[in-house]
Amino acid sequence: MNFPSSSTVRRAASGLACLLLGLSFSPAIGAEATGFVYHDKNGNGVRDEGEPGLPDVSVSNQREIVRTDASGRWTLPVTDDTIFFVIKPSGWMTPVNENQLPQFYYIHKPKGSSVDYRYAGLAPTGPLPASIDFGLSPSEEPDQFKAILFGDPQPSSIEQVNYIADDIIAELIGTDAKFGVTLGDIMFDKLELFEPSNANVALIGIPWYNVIGNHDLNYESTDDAESDETFHRHFGPNYYSFDYGPVHFIVLDDIEWGRRNKEGKLTYAGGLDERQLTFVKNDLALVPEEKLVVLMMHIPLTTVENRTDLYRLIEKRPYTLSISGHTHWHAHQFIGAEDGWKGEKPHHHIVNVTVCGTWWKGEKDELGIPHATMRDGAPNGYSIIRFDGNSHVLDFKAARQPADHQFHIHLPNEVAAAASGTTPVYVNVYNGSDDSTVRMRLGGSSEWITLEKVREEDPHYVETRNREMAANPGAARPLNAPILSHHLWKGFLPAGLAPGSHALQVEATDAYDRLWKGSRVVRVVAGELTSSE
Repeated sequence: MNFPSSSTVRRAASGLACLLLGLSFSPAIGAEATGFVYHDKNGNGVRDEGEPGLPDVSVSNQREIVRTDASGRWTLPVTDDTIFFVIKPSGWMTPVNENQLPQFYYIHKPKGSSVDYRYAGLAPTGPLPASIDFGLSPSEEPDQFKAILFGDPQPSSIEQVNYIADDIIAELIGTDAKFGVTLGDIMFDKLELFEPSNANVALIGIPWYNVIGNHDLNYESTDDAESDETFHRHFGPNYYSFDYGPVHFIVLDDIEWGRRNKEGKLTYAGGLDERQLTFVKNDLALVPEEKLVVLMMHIPLTTVENRTDLYRLIEKRPYTLSISGHTHWHAHQFIGAEDGWKGEKPHHHIVNVTVCGTWWKGEKDELGIPHATMRDGAPNGYSIIRFDGNSHVLDFKAARQPADHQFHIHLPNEVAAAASGTTPVYVNVYNGSDDSTVRMRLGGSSEWITLEKVREEDPHYVETRNREMAANPGAARPLNAPILSHHLWKGFLPAGLAPGSHALQVEATDAYDRLWKGSRVVRVVAGELTSSE
């Protein structure tokens, strides 16, 4: 958000920091807004005497983008429904509010939201200020830094807001990451929970950006634009961009609300409208080619209807990466010619692990938190992405687990000696990809056996789901059906294993060629199995 100069309206209070209150006003056709980007030396949110304007900083109205002149001034077209924002440059930081939400925007909507929905939209912002000013403060931003990525926290009750606090947020307090991003589905339709959720996330202690998801919409709206207005009230623009260090980030809104399904009910689809694509085109025109461009969205890029329009804008750039949530499974996808991509090399898209896993389902542990295992067999959690210039490494972090918990091994605890050669071993490498390798051996003296990457359901998840459904056949919210995992490997125990206890050792590489090690114990019995195994 901007903080208008002292000659204009001051910052509004208590959650409406982005809004200026006053009388309704409709700019004439061809009207323009203007203001300054300045160095807020004392951090008070007001441009005081002696605080210089900052030249060559980008400002947008979600379509056009202009650079500030030598005095820090910008001018852009305005309508009676316009969001202006500064595109945070490297080495500078925008203010944050009490919930650590970056205040880099100003909403101009003189009459406010046109319909009074259950979840409030935008209050009237009043006349267009004479000057819309964005204050920035210097920020040390190294080439190497970390950011945190939350996929789909998606609480539907205050109890689930508390799950997030205990399962995820507590262990992140004091992190050395520079900022965080929630990749949509901040909520599960219960938009009144934005406030307590934001207050909890703020305790992590770093600026927090947000992507809009399909469960963050106001479903009472029949219009895509109006469905976003509760989100605007809390977080600002539904798409925008910013720089941090050497990396350029673009946040997208790929939720198009207002479609009708076969029953005639309102629904959504993955898509990007013309205005947003124009913004991306104008934005990228000002970004040097040597920069890494990271696009963050909710619906995975491969299921966005008009994704090739976006491909045309990024495929000639040497360094691009995109990240989404939405699916409740984790995957590294490499988009190539078969999907309409025309770039020299495939585009890397990450479908991020979700905070809520499989919608906060599953048996509760000793802390009263559901295990929430995702449908691909991976645990719920979050990602930490490490940037170094134009390269990156993504760490998969399972909730409340040590950092080296990167895979699980599935096989029976007991195996009949006669059946050892036909007993499958599955290894689910949570952050694995097509380039990963997985191998195993029995003890320290046997030969390594290479496992095969398979697209199957994770048997650990299948067994967990079946067990929980059998124990509680009337459960209202059983675990969701499994999917074919993107990161599962399969092999078989060696034939002819001698009776006794054996140590099964596993080595696996993740999507970034890092080696992780683990082990399991398997007991081989001479005769028929007597246990339930």
